[in-house]
Amino acid sequence: MPWLPLLLLLLPKLVLPNLLMTPSKPAAAGVVTKEVRVVPVLMAAGLKVQAARLAQAVPALRAAYSQALARWVGDPGLRLLALPIITECYRSPERQDELYKQGRSKPGPIVTYKRGGESNHNRLPAPALDVAFLLPDGEVSWSGLLLSRFARLMKAADARVHWGGDWPGFKDRPHFEVV
Repeated sequence: MPWLPLLLLLLPKLVLPNLLMTPSKPAAAGVVTKEVRVVPVLMAAGLKVQAARLAQAVPALRAAYSQALARWVGDPGLRLLALPIITECYRSPERQDELYKQGRSKPGPIVTYKRGGESNHNRLPAPALDVAFLLPDGEVSWSGLLLSRFARLMKAADARVHWGGDWPGFKDRPHFEVV
């Protein structure tokens, strides 16, 4: 697993807080206070889940994600905004059918137009993965702006990466695949 050392190398950058010199509240004249700016982090269990999900991807996608993640974490501004996480890589045909029902016979928005067995997520190793972002407050976001920034890093890492946000018609912004 050549990507595991990269994940372990990035671990210190993911878990160390960043101290910024910014006023946290009005202070006495001439006094600057420190405010702790929280960097989004994954604990050991979360890192294991991420490693397991990444292991489900085809090697080219795994390498592109690892490189894009390293570039994201290496950028102090991006690192403070959010941490990219894999929400799904391989997905069983049964899970795909459940997602297909969403927005049709089940409540929620439509998230896929592929039935079980039709999606690139339904193959193992999977040539597709979905990404979201862990925010400093622990919430998960599917921000289009964050996804478009990460998409640029993914496509720069490997020209074979296709982003669902570039598709005509239905925009599947969390989706990345290699073809």
